[in-house]
Amino acid sequence: MSSIITSEQRQTAEAQIKELRKEIDYDTRDYAIDFLVQQYRENEFYIPDEYQRQYIWEDSNKNRFIESILLGLPIPFMFFSDADDGRCEIIDGAQRTQTLEEFMNNELKLSNLKKLTSLNGFTYADLPEYFKRKFNKTTMRIIVLSDETTIEIRQEIFNRINTTGVPATPSEIRRGSYAGPFMDFLKECTKNPVFIKVCPVSETSKKRYDDLELVLRFFAFLNNYQNFNHRVDEFLDKYVEDTQSKFDKESFKDEFEKMLAFVEKYFENGFRKTKTSKSTPRVRFEAIAVGVGLALRKKPDLIPHSMEWLDSDEFKKHTTTHASNSLARVSGRVEYVRDMLLAGEENASDN
Repeated sequence: MSSIITSEQRQTAEAQIKELRKEIDYDTRDYAIDFLVQQYRENEFYIPDEYQRQYIWEDSNKNRFIESILLGLPIPFMFFSDADDGRCEIIDGAQRTQTLEEFMNNELKLSNLKKLTSLNGFTYADLPEYFKRKFNKTTMRIIVLSDETTIEIRQEIFNRINTTGVPATPSEIRRGSYAGPFMDFLKECTKNPVFIKVCPVSETSKKRYDDLELVLRFFAFLNNYQNFNHRVDEFLDKYVEDTQSKFDKESFKDEFEKMLAFVEKYFENGFRKTKTSKSTPRVRFEAIAVGVGLALRKKPDLIPHSMEWLDSDEFKKHTTTHASNSLARVSGRVEYVRDMLLAGEENASDN
């Protein structure tokens, strides 16, 4: 039974909220990038040592940020605070500010851009003059706290900004970035009744599109595992880009459904580790799904001679989570399942 909140408790809570809200006073300002960088160079906008991180962004983060600005995409707010000496303290936005300064100082050469591929290899100085001016005048929206905001409040804001957000998963980002026929097809596959039956995915994981990721992994590794380069997200992104508008939906669907039917018939637990498991390990799904797909390509009417290998130490070794990020390991697990299913068939080991 829940406790009853008294009138006195409500009054105390109201007074506390009012008091703490008084400590946070702010306004919103728009600063052009060239002004922001100039102020940073002159130490008018500065990064406090007390609680800020070092400049830790990798080149991939820097390039993605600069590309977003050049594309005219909205950039999240930054948080500054007026200081007693008239300068501005950067509470949140240090990585972005330093990246802008590095780029405008021609110390950052653009690379691996996803959209503006023609700019790979460019520095700021190499930009066409028109776009250089557009870049300079692009405004960053800043939430600026008043100089009466205490150091404790500033640190609290920094802490909450950097700890309360839930980063988007690669699958969530991919779903939003590559909308189109192939992504729509993958979504259809996740609704397949047999897939839902043999490949349990929790409701929480479904909300983050983990089921979509599993289906994508099946097609990407089935069709291109020999070219895996150890970075799963990059490999999957590239596969979606290459497949987005040039795939045979009917043949893809047929292969997916035949793989599922085979798993349902011959794998007692489906993709689960045990009958009662309520989730599907990615590496296990990958090994079984792709291995089955490869075996059926070799022999469409395949009837396995034995399934005892599923309990073997070798299969367990192939499907542990640490065995995921190298070409040798990916090839090893999918080809192991393929070859175990084809055991006894002519040329079973032929690639």
